[in-house]
Amino acid sequence: MLLVYFQVYLCSRAFMELVLPPRESGQFVAERSRDVFVDDEGVQRVAEMLYAVRHSDSLTASGWKKANPLAPEPTSDQALNWVFVVNTLNFSFWPGKKGEECKVTYKGTTYTGYMTLCAAITRAMEEGLAITDPKYFSQITVEELGHIFRSDNETPMPMLQERHQVLTEGGRVLLEHGGSFRSFISQAGNNAQKMVELIVEKIPSYRDEATYEGQRISFYKRAQILVADFWGMMEARGEGDILNMDWLTMFADYRVPQALVYLKVLCYSDVLMQSLKDGEVLSSGDRREVEIRGCSVWSVELIKSRLCKLVQERDGQTCNINSAVIDFYLWPYAKQHHKEMAHIPIHHTRSVYY
Repeated sequence: MLLVYFQVYLCSRAFMELVLPPRESGQFVAERSRDVFVDDEGVQRVAEMLYAVRHSDSLTASGWKKANPLAPEPTSDQALNWVFVVNTLNFSFWPGKKGEECKVTYKGTTYTGYMTLCAAITRAMEEGLAITDPKYFSQITVEELGHIFRSDNETPMPMLQERHQVLTEGGRVLLEHGGSFRSFISQAGNNAQKMVELIVEKIPSYRDEATYEGQRISFYKRAQILVADFWGMMEARGEGDILNMDWLTMFADYRVPQALVYLKVLCYSDVLMQSLKDGEVLSSGDRREVEIRGCSVWSVELIKSRLCKLVQERDGQTCNINSAVIDFYLWPYAKQHHKEMAHIPIHHTRSVYY
């Protein structure tokens, strides 16, 4: 029996090793992309832009909390469970029709997009619902979740059935591993790479993979941002010394690629740009969708490399800014400049992965 288990383990490991990690996946895609291209001048320009703000909080893990004021204070494990719940549900907020967005007003502020999710979860906590308790959310009904996500208008939160499925799935996994996100993630030690691998192995909805040019690749957007948000929360607690954070890439979604096009880091072919402007919905795993995400990952790796070179050459110091922190900067940047970049379409893909 032990031999059988060992053989199964070896086979599962061999299968996992066939999938390129996110950074290598980004490079693989960028070197073969037909409709999305990385512009070297744009890479240099953004590296210079980041160099100018290298000492600001916006390029630190603590900048995460400032960018998300709806997150609970980080003093309890409930806050860590909040991070798990939010990231398990962190996908597909774009409206089906222009101007028809799900909206949630919380404490006088009306939120859209990802912040709608955060507002709804925090609102539920204040209403006394145990939405951060795995015992509760592992058994929550679709109707209960729909009430938590109730909108100010007639537009509901997209993909409610899928959100219910992944949340209950995630809750069951936590219950099988100590009953909290903290106890679950502790199995990976203090290593960011092992944390991502653990999440992807144990929770199927985080297994963000595709096939491109015959090669199995991965982006693991939600798994990576879950680890990065955990890191940000732990930093705020004074416990953020997590190893191997540089293994993480940017979090390949639909908002940061728009910012990268706006900043002239990425360039879309005329055909792709027209398709996106026409509102074409790209299926998950579509070649063009994979190229947008893969080139986004690789372009941020190049920006990070160029930025670290600038810090070394001009300051004589080692650069400790990683790709996750660059993403923490670019996502709010995209939100702050959404009017200026409104002419650049985001790509539309209905998926639980982002």
